[in-house]
Amino acid sequence: MSSLLLAANVILVVLLALVVVLYLRTRRRLDRALGRPGGGPIASVRLDDFDPLFASTELGPTPASEVAFIGKGDGVPHGTTDEEAWILAVLAKRSTCLFEFGTCTGRTAYLWARNSAPDAQIITLTLLPDQKDRYATAPGDSRSATRLALGGSTFARFLYTGTEAEKKITQLFGDSKELDESPYLGQCDLIFIDGSHAYSYVKNDTEKALRMLKEGGLLLWHDYREPAASGKDVYRYLNELSRTLPLVRLGRTSLVAYRAGAGGGSTTSTRGSASVPAKR
Repeated sequence: MSSLLLAANVILVVLLALVVVLYLRTRRRLDRALGRPGGGPIASVRLDDFDPLFASTELGPTPASEVAFIGKGDGVPHGTTDEEAWILAVLAKRSTCLFEFGTCTGRTAYLWARNSAPDAQIITLTLLPDQKDRYATAPGDSRSATRLALGGSTFARFLYTGTEAEKKITQLFGDSKELDESPYLGQCDLIFIDGSHAYSYVKNDTEKALRMLKEGGLLLWHDYREPAASGKDVYRYLNELSRTLPLVRLGRTSLVAYRAGAGGGSTTSTRGSASVPAKR
């Protein structure tokens, strides 16, 4: 009898474990299908608690968060959702030096140019299709993230090309590991990291961005998801970084943010003027 009871208990434990695994897999698939991030150690904050620009009333968002906007469209894979793009556009309203790692279609750069101050400068960096041989993989990089980064380096013309917004945009071409960030040290008040999601690139881009941030500046990362194949290195690196910097996830998005000087300081060490490379 005791052996039968033991066997029944073992079977029950195995069945419960299978139910838990199936539940977690289903939840992750649903989150991906709905464009929602999964959980994680980085705490989520409401947008109106994160920044007063996103304050809302019983009627919804206030005119403070109104922006010029263009949606993602169905033909553009992997980019920011419309909600995430709106958040980036709103934050541009009081930014004057903005830097983006990963131009992709140029939608973020375009929205930044449309919604920032007239004298704002937007610098955005991407790898051209014929520069893929300069991409430098490293041990520990996710192969799926590497494939996605190389597959996404397909644009030489961007959403802002030929528009009035182009006058405010400096387009840089090349690999972010080769970027000389010294012209931007302590200069940027808004930086967005959405280039290669491979671990070594997220680390490289973050370390450079932290040196480029001015006091009070905002640094944001895209695709903090648990543990989506394309973003698992982003998830891993940001979880590690959260042990030393006060990171927050914005609402139910995949955006993670850090404000320089917000309890953890930044690694910015040089202040002064910076020259921006000439446009193409």
